[in-house]
Amino acid sequence: MKKNILRRLAMKIFVMSDIHGSSYFLKKALEAYKKEEAKYILILGDELYHGPRNPLPLEYNPKEVADILNNYKDKIIAVRGNCDSEVDQMMLQYPILGDYSTIFFKEKRIFVTHGHVYSEENLPNICEGDIFMYGHTHLPVAYEKDGIYRLNPGSISLPKGGNVNSYGILEDNYFCIKSLDGDIIKEIEIK
Repeated sequence: MKKNILRRLAMKIFVMSDIHGSSYFLKKALEAYKKEEAKYILILGDELYHGPRNPLPLEYNPKEVADILNNYKDKIIAVRGNCDSEVDQMMLQYPILGDYSTIFFKEKRIFVTHGHVYSEENLPNICEGDIFMYGHTHLPVAYEKDGIYRLNPGSISLPKGGNVNSYGILEDNYFCIKSLDGDIIKEIEIK
């Protein structure tokens, strides 16, 4: 019984990035969110627009994506991606225009950003043991370097580098990246 109580107290965060207006892959990601039984959804930018350098993703429909995401507005924490604009904010019922956000989770500070302003080459002022979480590259990343955890869930709609469509799960002292089918791609223990 005690284990079940502890399980209910643990918070799980579903992390996704780079939706780029794909209603198809957003629906797949939200199926995974429900299956994971996560409490919150963290979106690392590029919700609605595909951007001029990207191909059109499957079932490109920014209006439908906005409508779907607005159903989860009380569960979403989001930051602005390089393809997000004030027009996108007018469609969404949760804030997206901050270049970064800070979340405190399990005695850790998580610096959340898209990755086009702050990046692995241009880290913000964070401390050893902190977490730098970003999107933008469409590449799944989970490692520690110089005492800072670097985490990127990849892209749910337009993965790059031969990777699969993916999302992240942050729970307790653990972060993993999963395919939309739920297979673990990368994982790391956060000490």
